[in-house]
Amino acid sequence: MMNAATTGLVAGMALGFAGYFGGFWAFLLVLVLGAVGLIGGLAVQGDLDLRTRRQR
Repeated sequence: MMNAATTGLVAGMALGFAGYFGGFWAFLLVLVLGAVGLIGGLAVQGDLDLRTRRQR
């Protein structure tokens, strides 16, 4: 399993490649999909409880 520094490095490299080869819109798409994946992963792992966020 990767630690936080390695995960951040991989995410930064993916965003860099997307921005360099695909332009701004590819960078933005990778950023948004990465954030959605992070939120989904945290919810599945149990570190983020989405039910408490919806009750506000």
